[in-house]
Amino acid sequence: MTGTPLRVGLIGYGLAGSVFHAPLISATEGLALDTVVTSNPERQKQARAEFPDVRLAATADELLARAGELDLVVVASPNRTHVPIATAALGAGLPVVVDKPIAGTAAEARELAALAEQRGLLLSVFQNRRWDNDFLTLRQLLADGELGDVWRFESRFERWRPQPKGGWRESGDPEEIGGLLYDLGSHVVDQALTLFGPAASVYAEADIRREGAETDDDTFIALTHTNGVRSHLYASATTAQLGPRFRVLGSKAGYVKYGLDPQEAALRDGDRPGPGWGTEPEELWGRVGSGESPASGGGRPVRTLPGDYPAYYAALAKALIDGGPNPVTAVEAAAALDVLEAARRSARDGVAVTL
Repeated sequence: MTGTPLRVGLIGYGLAGSVFHAPLISATEGLALDTVVTSNPERQKQARAEFPDVRLAATADELLARAGELDLVVVASPNRTHVPIATAALGAGLPVVVDKPIAGTAAEARELAALAEQRGLLLSVFQNRRWDNDFLTLRQLLADGELGDVWRFESRFERWRPQPKGGWRESGDPEEIGGLLYDLGSHVVDQALTLFGPAASVYAEADIRREGAETDDDTFIALTHTNGVRSHLYASATTAQLGPRFRVLGSKAGYVKYGLDPQEAALRDGDRPGPGWGTEPEELWGRVGSGESPASGGGRPVRTLPGDYPAYYAALAKALIDGGPNPVTAVEAAAALDVLEAARRSARDGVAVTL
C-alpha cells in the first residue's frame, strides 16, 4: 500500500484499546493512530508515553466533532457504549470497527449493519481470535481433510480466577452486557460458527460460582450445527484444572491442543508484531491421532501455525483502501449474538432453544 495512511481515532484505552487495538493499528501499513479517546488521566499519560505523536480527546463527542480529520473510528470502550458510539460515528460519515460483542442483541447488530449499508460505510467487528494460532492450525487441518468428517468440536476458554476482579465486565447490571457468556462466549461461539456453519439448536448452562460475583463466571454452551456437527463450548473463570483448548473428533482422527495463543500475553508484555510473531515452541504443539491419548504421547505432533492478529487490521486497511473484503462483518456478529441470546434463554429456562 502506498500514499497517506488512514487516520484512526481509537475510543477507549482500557484492556482492549491499549493492549490490542493501539499496538495493532500502529503496526499496520496504511493505518496511523491519530487520536486516543479517554478521560482517565493515567490512561492519557500512558497513551502519550506509548505513542508520543498521538492526539488525545476526553470524549467520543469531542472526537466526532472533528470527524473530517479522520478516516476510521475504532470503538474499544465498555460494551454498553458500543451501539450508541458506533451509531454516532456512522452518522458522522466514518467507517467503524467495534470490539466484540458489537451489541447486546442481534437486532441491534443488524440495525447497525443496515445503517452502515445505507451510508455506504464499512462496519467491522474485532473478532481477533479467528487469528489465534490453534484456530488457524485447525482450519488448515480441516481444509486438508486430516480429521475426516468432524463429529464433535470441544473448545475451552478457561481460567482460574477464584476472586472476582470487579469492574463493568463482572457487573450484574444487564445494561453493562457483562459476564462470560458475552465476553469469552463471544469468542468461542464465533469460532464454532466460522468453522462449522450455522447452529440449529442451543443448550446452555450459566452459573455464578464465586462469592461476591454478580454475573455468570462458569458457562457451557452446546450447539447442534445444521450440518450435524456438535460443538461443546466452555467459558469459565473457575476452572482449577484447565482442559485442552481444542479437542476435535472426526471420522479419521482427532486433534487435541492445549494452551492459549501467545499473542495476548506478548502484547501485554509490550512486545510488538515482527519476525517470529505468534509462534510457539514445539512442546506446545497439538497432536493428531486416533485410538490413543495425547497425554501419553499418542498421535503425532502437528506444528502450530503462527498466530496472526495483525492480519485483521491488514485486511481492514485493504478493505478501506483497495476495496477488499470486510474481515468480520456485522451480519456475522449478529449470527453469533443469535446464539448468545438463545444460550441466555436456555440457561435461564433449562431448555434447548431452536434457532
